[in-house]
Amino acid sequence: MKRFAMLTTAGLLAAPAFADDIDAETVAKIEAYLASVECQMDPDDIEVEDDGYDLDDVICKGGNQFDIKLDKDLNEVSRKAE
Repeated sequence: MKRFAMLTTAGLLAAPAFADDIDAETVAKIEAYLASVECQMDPDDIEVEDDGYDLDDVICKGGNQFDIKLDKDLNEVSRKAE
């Protein structure tokens, strides 16, 4: 049991930052960008990365689901269908 607890704690330390760690203005800008490309997502699925943001489970017009990466300036750099 101790080993599991240590692994879990170690995993939490290496985990990416989520929307709670992003200021409300940035979340609003990301949501506005998604709306402009006819997509939406749960803001809790925004992950902060060293080079920008990883948007998980983005649903776009037509029901297609994607993972989208944005750079620090909120420019889309990749989109991968799920």
